[in-house]
Amino acid sequence: MKDFVLSNQHASPNLHIDYQAELNEEQYRVVSGGGGPMLVLAGAGSGKTRTITYRVAWLLEHGTPVENMLLLTFTNKAAKEMMARVEGLLRAYPTGLWSGTFHSIANRMLRMYGAYTGFGSDFSILDEEDANDLMKMCIKELKIDTKGRRFPSVGVLRGLLSYANNARRSLQSVLNDRAEHFAGILHEVTAVAERYASAKRTAKAMDFDDLLLELLKLLRENESVRTQLANRFQFVLVDEFQDTNIIQSDIVDLLSSGHRNLLVVGDDAQSIYSFRAAEIRNILDFQKRYPDAQSYRLVMNYRSTPEILAVANAVISNNSEQFAKELVSAKSSGEKPNIVPANDAREEAQYVVEQILKLIDEGIELQGIAVLFRAAFHSQALEFELMKRGIAYEYRGGMKFFERAHIKDAVAHLRLLRNGHDLVAWARALQIQPGLGITTSQKIAETMSQYDSARDAIEAPMKLSPRVQSGFAGTRSILRMMFAAPLPSEAVRAFANHESYRLYLEAEYPNARERVEDLDQLAVFAEQYRDLGAFLDAMTLAGDFAGRIDDAESGAREESDRNKLILSTIHQAKGLEWDAVFVLHCAQGTFPSDRSMGQSREIEEERRLFYVAATRARSKLYFTYPMTTGYESVELRQQSMFLDEIPFGMAETVRLRRAMPAWSMSSSYSTPTSSRHRAHDEFEEPTIVLDDMGEKMVKKSAPGSFLGDH
Repeated sequence: MKDFVLSNQHASPNLHIDYQAELNEEQYRVVSGGGGPMLVLAGAGSGKTRTITYRVAWLLEHGTPVENMLLLTFTNKAAKEMMARVEGLLRAYPTGLWSGTFHSIANRMLRMYGAYTGFGSDFSILDEEDANDLMKMCIKELKIDTKGRRFPSVGVLRGLLSYANNARRSLQSVLNDRAEHFAGILHEVTAVAERYASAKRTAKAMDFDDLLLELLKLLRENESVRTQLANRFQFVLVDEFQDTNIIQSDIVDLLSSGHRNLLVVGDDAQSIYSFRAAEIRNILDFQKRYPDAQSYRLVMNYRSTPEILAVANAVISNNSEQFAKELVSAKSSGEKPNIVPANDAREEAQYVVEQILKLIDEGIELQGIAVLFRAAFHSQALEFELMKRGIAYEYRGGMKFFERAHIKDAVAHLRLLRNGHDLVAWARALQIQPGLGITTSQKIAETMSQYDSARDAIEAPMKLSPRVQSGFAGTRSILRMMFAAPLPSEAVRAFANHESYRLYLEAEYPNARERVEDLDQLAVFAEQYRDLGAFLDAMTLAGDFAGRIDDAESGAREESDRNKLILSTIHQAKGLEWDAVFVLHCAQGTFPSDRSMGQSREIEEERRLFYVAATRARSKLYFTYPMTTGYESVELRQQSMFLDEIPFGMAETVRLRRAMPAWSMSSSYSTPTSSRHRAHDEFEEPTIVLDDMGEKMVKKSAPGSFLGDH
């Protein structure tokens, strides 16, 4: 008979960890600190997770029962990583440790004290789909007309309500600031919010926001419960404190009110989520709330080279509201970050791809490279270049550019200009209008597709109900404006700027503004084409490239996952790192965003976003930007003010030049030319248009209709 020994599920208090040998001086001071409130300002790559886990071990070794600790994180991934590290350090699973996200901890506490909440202990938690369905029921019960006019979708409504709850602002003020176009229906929106809250209580169900709201209410209104929990948790540890909202900060204060042994870890320089109601004042004013708090700084960076940190430190130092700190690299010296101005977005994309291929040749794996950007639409030109070259990539933070719903909406309308028999395009174009559901749109589409052209179809008399007629009038108006446009780019702009479609985006999507920016970028991309057919073929080709790449990867998914370039918004990249990082569109007006200009609070958050992007890089960092936007109507761009803030000599500017064509390498070419001609050869490039065969030279011609009308 053989024995199988199960591990001890309870951590031993005698761990025999040599803390001073395993931690740097800064980390050791935090880990070995006494009680009371503690503020730990942990710079990027400074080992904050390591510090927190060793703090748990230290407390355990020094007599604090594991069940008397509370560890709060922001994501399930962070919570699992933290528990795994604690388990590895303790050599046993920390049974009894309260660790998890704010929402999971709130759920656990509310079920313990359900009798005091009115929801009971067996309440349901509504996921996104459930919450949307319940709100739809409330709207229907209130008999609000959502078909004959623009009314915010449940996704938009819930987003507005969520922000109001988490920011502790009135619904009216949120509408005025974030959805002014709906301010006129405040009474209806308020009615839906009240009915939704009542329906949840009747059903004994909570959504995610309710978990925090109800816990805060319980702690504030029930002294007995507050005292029990505050006395139980002798030590409260909070990760990523700079990302807390007002409600979460108040919950932390109440839970730690017993022993006041509160340790918060965060980096004010990485506070970038104000759009989610995160409040940077929570960390900046921590010592005002806790005057006796001990403050620590973790500035030793184990991620990036000294050259990268020098740039990051220099830029973030320009923020006025911050805790001054300067990261120091533990790594040996490396290359200076590169600043790369390109003529336009197409050249910027070409450079990025060619530099990535060069890095791969140097031994950096594809998955060790990331391309980051401020806004989703910044990736469009790069995605097209990657697809053209067959380079696999993973897009984080949303869908790939050419797969986005609003891009497909624009393409559907463009297809109708070319082919009035396109039944699928008709159905998609009609469904975005109020009063036109799926069934009605399909019936109208069948009729429209029978005409010789879409132009004939929209002018033909139709017998429709007043509501349907109103919706169809919107489609007719959009197509009329698009037919009048002389070029594909102007047709895209006519679509994107039409009031009917703008209202549709604002009603359907919380990020309507970002979707408009995507369409603006699509119009810029279309400026390369004077023929509608060529443009639509290029769009179809882009989707086909993506499809073929995905199909090729599907048979070897595990391998492809290890060999994909990462494309990501900077917000999605926080907490991650790569060997090489490219930051796109570092031009004034795009990064920082033109919406932030003239507002110091917004500019400082944009600078923090720039700092986060820079500190994702381990060894190589590239800032790129197009000096012009557009192809027909060129707009000049200056480099980002953040690049201007980099002291001279800290970064290296890269000048892009075209390789000499083989046919030009003749003795006659070496004949001296005037400086004027040299300047022309140096700066004026021929117009290049991508088509399904690759690249071809295009001779400029007089403007004419892209539909063939002269």
